[in-house]
Amino acid sequence: MSIPNNLKYTKEHEWVLVEGNIGTIGVTEYAQGELGDVVYVDIDPSLSEVKKGESIGTIEAVKTVSDIFAPYTGKVIEINGVIKDSPEVINSDPYGKGWMIKVEISDAAELNDLLDASAYQALIGQ
Repeated sequence: MSIPNNLKYTKEHEWVLVEGNIGTIGVTEYAQGELGDVVYVDIDPSLSEVKKGESIGTIEAVKTVSDIFAPYTGKVIEINGVIKDSPEVINSDPYGKGWMIKVEISDAAELNDLLDASAYQALIGQ
């Protein structure tokens, strides 16, 4: 299982790629594996801001529906349109084409609450 070292992680199994003051957010390979085949992602296209810890949408798989949580507070820059039409890309490429949302980071200190790769690996018992 892939747990890239250049990403930050949440205990709810989201990942964040920080580039300057923009973070790209998705769900981890572990999470998509636990969910099973992803069939639908619901992120409100009019979403303009997210607040740390709040749901930004849902991810629906054959087995279940799960909330996607904002790992930090910020302004929405972009929502990945690919996952709306082809949600299965989350299963095949969770750290690449399967990203979900890009959010400008309002308070960089909130990133200190995220896990590094080794802490996330310990969390999932890998």
